[in-house]
Amino acid sequence: MCGRYAASRSAGELAGLFGVEKWDPAEELAPDWNVAPTKQVYAVLDRPLKDSGDPRPVRQLRTLRWGLVPSWAKSPDAGVKMINARAETVHEKPSYRRPFTARRCLLPADGYYEWVTGTAERQEEEKGRRKRPRKQPYFVTPADGSVMAMAGLYEFWRDRTLPEDHPQAWWATCTVITTEAQSEPFAGAGGDGPRSLADIHPRMPLVLTPDRWDAWLDPARTDAEDVRGLLVPPPAGAMRAYPVRGEVSNVRNNGPELLEELDAPEAGTLF
Repeated sequence: MCGRYAASRSAGELAGLFGVEKWDPAEELAPDWNVAPTKQVYAVLDRPLKDSGDPRPVRQLRTLRWGLVPSWAKSPDAGVKMINARAETVHEKPSYRRPFTARRCLLPADGYYEWVTGTAERQEEEKGRRKRPRKQPYFVTPADGSVMAMAGLYEFWRDRTLPEDHPQAWWATCTVITTEAQSEPFAGAGGDGPRSLADIHPRMPLVLTPDRWDAWLDPARTDAEDVRGLLVPPPAGAMRAYPVRGEVSNVRNNGPELLEELDAPEAGTLF
């Protein structure tokens, strides 16, 4: 799954990386090394500019709330549970099938966090000696240091309790598409730690390689089966993973030190 990630690149840098034509400096987000659901996040999308009269899709960098609220939802509370959409069923689920064929986006990240219960901790848990086993966070990031472009969907929700011209009358929300984690060794795998992303967690964000960005964002692609053909994870070995400090588990902690690589998992959480 993807329940926490890091996104420290500036709007200007992302605009250059993704060929963005339009973005609002007033929506600039501060670097965030501990992005959690319900936060505002950057999204790259192709969409005609509002009130421009030009139907041509324009590549934009927008800020969206993480946690998709379906357009038909009675309240925005559903968004808290809709932070991830499974690639295997996204085309058929009522909450996702419309945006899947019409409102796709890329969610830029430095990488994502996932938590592993170490072997020793699991053994203690099986003996009933610990109710909540301590977990070791790992950071998964492109091995070459490039931006991670997670496949996403976005949707608009109208708050009918507010007038049309109210600044909060419309919510723009998003979700991250996930897929089965790769079982092949990730870059630099070795030692006593996990050797593949599947060793860390059975699911992972669907990361799209640059050669698929344009096709994924193209709003003219509306055939579900055609779009499903784009849901291909990156080549094996394109990612690396390493242990990081347990402080990332608390969403109030935020800073570049959360990405610092540990020489070994913290005590009590050896894989």
